[in-house]
Amino acid sequence: MKFCPKKISIEEATKDGIKLNFDQMNNGEKRYRLVGPDGSGYCRTLGSNKGAWQNSHYHKAATEIYIVQSGWIIYGEIDHSKNCKLNYLKEGQSVTVLPFVHHNVFMSPNSVVHTVKCGETDRGADWFPSEELDDYTKSFSEEDLFKLFVNI
Repeated sequence: MKFCPKKISIEEATKDGIKLNFDQMNNGEKRYRLVGPDGSGYCRTLGSNKGAWQNSHYHKAATEIYIVQSGWIIYGEIDHSKNCKLNYLKEGQSVTVLPFVHHNVFMSPNSVVHTVKCGETDRGADWFPSEELDDYTKSFSEEDLFKLFVNI
């Protein structure tokens, strides 16, 4: 049998509860999202021409997987001992973030990151700010991060 899949229109996907959401964030990133009716989804994020932190947050239901396609990211989190830590991820590396883990990402200039979000998140918004982690991560400039992790 010949492989010949039928294209699905945006209208047909919408009837199945699939939503498209494209945004440019305040830090210049462009995010292209595909979201299912249960709140799970996929996001392709294109970094701006200047490296920048996202906003620290956590989820109560969702698990997220960040995959670095190009460039590099710094992944920050508050671990189970309440310590703030930073990790450098380069092309081809990934990190899985479980529910209730406060996390943030610094994207290097023009980087590309894929994020998969899964879990029963349809009970409303599942994004909660983490001011404590923002205070820590946003104290590191792009120059600081480059010296600490990239220019080793």
